[in-house]
Amino acid sequence: MPSRRSSIVALLFAVLLAVAGCATPPPAPPAEVAASPEEPVEAPAPSGVVARNDHFAVVVPGAQDTLATLAREHLGSIDRAWEIATFNQITSVTAGDAVAIPLRPVNPMGISAKGYQTVPILCYHRVGPQKNLMIMPREAFAAQMEFLAHNNYNVIRLADLPDFLSGQRPLPPRAVIITFDDGHVSSYQHAYPILRKHGFAATFFLYTDFLGAGEGLTWAQINEMSKSGLIDFQSHSKSHANLIVRLPGESDARYRERVDTELRVPRAVIERNVPGKVTHHAFPFGDANQVVVERLVQTGHELGLTVNPGGNPFFAYPLMLRRTMIFGGASMDSFRSALQVFREANLQ
Repeated sequence: MPSRRSSIVALLFAVLLAVAGCATPPPAPPAEVAASPEEPVEAPAPSGVVARNDHFAVVVPGAQDTLATLAREHLGSIDRAWEIATFNQITSVTAGDAVAIPLRPVNPMGISAKGYQTVPILCYHRVGPQKNLMIMPREAFAAQMEFLAHNNYNVIRLADLPDFLSGQRPLPPRAVIITFDDGHVSSYQHAYPILRKHGFAATFFLYTDFLGAGEGLTWAQINEMSKSGLIDFQSHSKSHANLIVRLPGESDARYRERVDTELRVPRAVIERNVPGKVTHHAFPFGDANQVVVERLVQTGHELGLTVNPGGNPFFAYPLMLRRTMIFGGASMDSFRSALQVFREANLQ
């Protein structure tokens, strides 16, 4: 009995050949008749393509091809190799064995008959030898990253999330996002080497008053991590003030001005010192109100992150995303429970 993958490829191949037959161009004009110079010339199909339309391509891989090379050639990025693997239900390609490549997003919202995909965002603060709620022992952090690496989790970038939330692009199954708050030097000393070992991306949220002195990261450390291509740096406010708490006697106008400063200053400071744009903000203490969210939009941010635990489905509100704190001393069972990558549909 043919495999499901073989059946999919065979069906697509037949359909695409039929489409191609319907679209066969008329015979070429005689050699002496020159084609119009304004007439567009269709680019040749990439090597190995045996059938193609706007939605799919059927490709016969060569001896040197991999999922990554096919993704780079046909989808524009090796990061999208998982889309080919998932659609064909394979983990690698074999020379001469046709595969179907979805050229347009398939199921961009992660919905199935059983439920829907959710994306957990993990939140850490410090990693080091001490142990309390905000300090994760280095060995425990290393074990958690090993768990992700060996249990088919896909660590993605926070920057990959907006297209999923808007229904434009799917995310790999079992997608997880890693974040660090504050900008403590231990994230460079202990967490970064472990992330780099696994090739895991992470977002570090910085409150800029903390940087460059005492236990805060230096700009040299920040730029070293940025150049790795794994770590991006986003805003965690200027002073780490809880923005929903008003100062004694503070007027509405003065409160709005202070909120605006807490959001604008770190964005400007980070963008001045590190390549890239600051469009994501983690609320200090995870707290936000209507004024804070309104100012967040007005200051050019597209994502806001709380510390309300749970996963984020495609319909999550981008300015109040869920994020699960991973505390020092957390057991591996507790860590596993934070990895909410799917939510079953309740049809009752």
